Amino acid sequence: MAGFKYLNKLQGKRILVLGGSSGIGFAVAQAAVEHGAVVYISSSKQARVDNAVTRLQTFAKEVGLPSDKIFSKTCDLSNVDTLESNITELLDFATADGKLNHVVLTAGDALNPPPLKDITLNQLHKSSTVRFYSAIFLAKLLPKYVVSDSSSSLTLSSGSKTKRPDPNWSIITAQGGALEGAVRGFAMDLRPIRVNLIELGIVETEFLEHIPEQVRGQLLATHAKANLLGKVGTPEDVAEAYLYCLKDSFVTGTTIVTDGGMLVGGSE
Repeated sequence: MAGFKYLNKLQGKRILVLGGSSGIGFAVAQAAVEHGAVVYISSSKQARVDNAVTRLQTFAKEVGLPSDKIFSKTCDLSNVDTLESNITELLDFATADGKLNHVVLTAGDALNPPPLKDITLNQLHKSSTVRFYSAIFLAKLLPKYVVSDSSSSLTLSSGSKTKRPDPNWSIITAQGGALEGAVRGFAMDLRPIRVNLIELGIVETEFLEHIPEQVRGQLLATHAKANLLGKVGTPEDVAEAYLYCLKDSFVTGTTIVTDGGMLVGGSE
């Protein structure tokens, strides 16, 4: 691939995906493997990262690529008391052989905050730890661990419900809006490292498996009608948005939307 101008932009690059054991994070990690990158993934459970590494190694062999450039480590982002130390430990591990080129944060937790009228400070902290606080501490620590160049990047994740919320989603909407603002600030403070945000519509992943099957089917059908394309996204669809942010060394401080046109509106 040495003669290609575009296809080899990620070849040999060192990429860390937090939340890379399933769903969108796994698709991003798999795409990075396909592009010839050295890939590190993390998740909160050892069994999940072990399974994901096996799947990625199998995929690499199937497409004729080395399977020994895939690494993993657990990292719990849900405990606010150990959040910074856990991220530091992960970054130390991922840079033992050299600095990273790209970091992607796709980790999330269950979207079930209480209604605004019932919110407490403890609940607010709990719902913010993975989705907001982890991004802040990751950005804080990043300069030590990532090559300081415009070819390097940090890519974060949010949802289109930030702009089109459901009832009782005030807290999630606030967190998403705060993250959009934070990305612009991070891009200023971390330059020349680029920082961007992927704003996602509903994507069918293992994350939805905790919802009963009948309810899940109705939910997916409703969201499919709520966008212009009449379908829900797949991890492979939206992984392309992350790849774009990794590859385009002139994009920073912005939000990339991949939601099937949900913000424009569908036929619901």
